[in-house]
This record gives sequence, structure tokens and C-alpha cells, in this order.
Amino acid sequence: MAFMDNFKGLFWRGKTAAHAKMLNGYLPIFSQFGHDIYASDVVNNCVNAIATEISKLQPRHIRTDSNGMQTTPIGPLNRLFKFAPNPLMTTREFLEKIVWLLYKNENAFVFPIYDAVYDATGLEKRVYRAMYPLNPTRVEFLNEEGTGMLLIKLYFQSGADFTLLYSDIIHVRKRFSLNDIMGGDANGQPDNAALLKVLQINDALLQGLEKGVKLSMSVRGILKINTMTDTEGQQNERKRLEKAIEDGKSGIIAMDMKGDYTPLALDPKMIDKDTLDFLDSKILRWFGVSLPIITGDYNDDQYQAFYEKVLEPIVIGFGQAFSKTIFTTRELDVGNEVVFYGKDMMYLSTNAKLNLLKTAGEQGLLTDNQKLAIIGYPPIEGGDRRTQSLNYVDTRLVNAYQMAGKNTTAKGEDENGG
Repeated sequence: MAFMDNFKGLFWRGKTAAHAKMLNGYLPIFSQFGHDIYASDVVNNCVNAIATEISKLQPRHIRTDSNGMQTTPIGPLNRLFKFAPNPLMTTREFLEKIVWLLYKNENAFVFPIYDAVYDATGLEKRVYRAMYPLNPTRVEFLNEEGTGMLLIKLYFQSGADFTLLYSDIIHVRKRFSLNDIMGGDANGQPDNAALLKVLQINDALLQGLEKGVKLSMSVRGILKINTMTDTEGQQNERKRLEKAIEDGKSGIIAMDMKGDYTPLALDPKMIDKDTLDFLDSKILRWFGVSLPIITGDYNDDQYQAFYEKVLEPIVIGFGQAFSKTIFTTRELDVGNEVVFYGKDMMYLSTNAKLNLLKTAGEQGLLTDNQKLAIIGYPPIEGGDRRTQSLNYVDTRLVNAYQMAGKNTTAKGEDENGG
């Protein structure tokens, strides 16, 4: 783990520590596990579909003031998020790796490396240099003696181990239920028992299908030899038949009186399509991914359902976990946060894009360049202009206009003696 050299000075160097006490009484030592289910191609396709979509997100550090106005600060965080959170990964690869680790282990750990800078008043400001997804083989949670501060000890496959403040680790959890700290089951392990049963049945059926295909292509007939021959003579007769089959271009095999060939009509019973589809659908439902999403042949409604059921909770969870760890309490209080934007609308159909342009464009919600981006065109000079349809008027102006019209009509009627 060569990049660990960059972590020097960031690890906990405090007092002695003891294992943290958990409410459920379990010892807080967790091994990372979750590879059994990934022998299935359906499982891999599901997780890959989720990871690929999440990798399209664009993380941003934003600041919201007391009036609700949002700005994007120019600084090291947004520079990291834009292209490469660390020297080994692009932003897309960074997000994709986190999702794979999250689904494999029900937990994903990200270590942000920063330099602490203090202003004249003593307030801490963190200047971030890199962020690394971690894949420990085991984690332990400890309490520092005297302070009770929660620590996390990470063990890696190389044999190295590191102890850090838990508050300095971005920890994203999935199926966070029975365990006090870790996602997964009561032991902090991936809870895949129900899925494994389905995968075992599916594997058994596929093996049966493979054997049936091999059987149908192996024994094709019986050669009855009408003379008493030894084993070597039988082998010679078999070879003679095989040669006759290979040489028979017309499909007719010439045999003498010594042998009778009886073809076998094999009809192996294959698993019906409905059974295989049923098992696949159970796996797909486990991950919340439909078949059109896997094949890429989805419509707007199918993608929207996939986003709301599967992707949106991950997007929200990422934003909250990153914000909680990256910013100090004071920075959070003044409106700093990390948001994962999914602004690219390229998954929409052409009609949906045109409807979006019509609705949002007429309301003046989009700039010209934003409109061009939706339909896949590059920005133009001066494209930050916003235009709005004149068919939409402020309701206060409408009321004033109607009242003015009413007064004019009333005045005209009075002048005419109405």
C-alpha cells in the first residue's frame, strides 16, 4: 500500500485504548466479508448497473447562506471533486469503487487526508489533499482511555494496521439495522443468507442444464457387434464406425454383416424458461434493478423508478456522510455541505428532453448553455443568458391589469350614462 506514505502524521497517537462497548453486547471487531454472492453473473450485473450510474454523479462543495442562496466556493475540495480525489483515481472511478465496496461489505470507508490550519482566533480549517476509499480486511472500534473518544483500527491484507479517529473517517453503511456501528447483520457482516439460497438453486439448475446439453451431444447410438470379439476387436470396430461417420457425406453409412448400428433418440428435459426467469427476477428484485436497466433498454419511467428506489438513497447517504466528516461543526453551521449532483439528463428520451426544455425554458429556469447541454451540444459564447416566455406574468401584475380594466369599463359606462 504505497500511498500509505502520504498518511504520515494523520494517525492517532494518543493514550491507550480499549474496545468500545456496544449496546447489544457484541465485541466491536468486524471482518470484511461478502464475496460468495459475486460468483453469480446476475449479481455482478446488478451491482455494476448501480455503480455505473453513481459514477456519473458530480460531487460539489457548496455553501448556503441564511437567505437560502447557494454558492460554489473555489478551493481544494472542489478541485479534488472535479477530476481526481487522489492520484490513483478519477472522480468516476472513485465513486464506482465506493459503491462496489459498499455492496460487497455493506460498509464503505473513505479516508480524507487534510492539513489542519488555524486562524488568528484559533478556529480550525481543514485543507484537503486527497481522499482514498479503503478496503480493510478487519476493523475494530476502540475507546480512548480518559476521553472516551471513539477510534477505528483498520487491518489490511498486507498485514499493516492503522488506528484513526472515527470522526475522521467517512463511513457509508447499507442495511444499517441490528448492529450499533456497522451495516449488515448483527455481526456487521453482509446479510446475504436469503439471496444465497436463491443463487444456490439457480446454480444447480444451470449445472443441470449444462449436463443436459453435454449428454445430448455425447452418446448418439449403440453399435452391436455380431461376432465374438475381444476388447481390442471392439475398439477397432468402434473406430471403423467413427471413420464411416466422418467419411459419410451423404448421411448414409455402409456397414457389413458384423455390426448393427442403432441410433438413440435422446430427449433431455431442460429447465423451462419461466423457472429460470423467476429465479433471475428474485435476484434482480433483491437489488432493486429491473431487466431493462441491466440491458440498457429502459424508458424514462423505468429509469425514474430505478433512481428513486436504488440510486437516490445512495446519493443522499453519500452527501450526508461526506459532509459530516469533511466539515467541522462550525463549517456545517454556516451552510457548508457536499452535494452529489446528477445533473446530466442524457438518459431521457428525446421527447422528454424537449418537454423539459419547453417547461423549464419558458419559465426562465435554464440558461441557453444549460439547454444546449441537455440535448448534447457544447456551450456557446454568451450562453449564460436566461430567457423567459412572455406568456407567463407575475400574478400581482395580472391582478393589477384586471383591476385597471375593470375600472376603465366602469368609467366608460358612467360617461355614457350607464
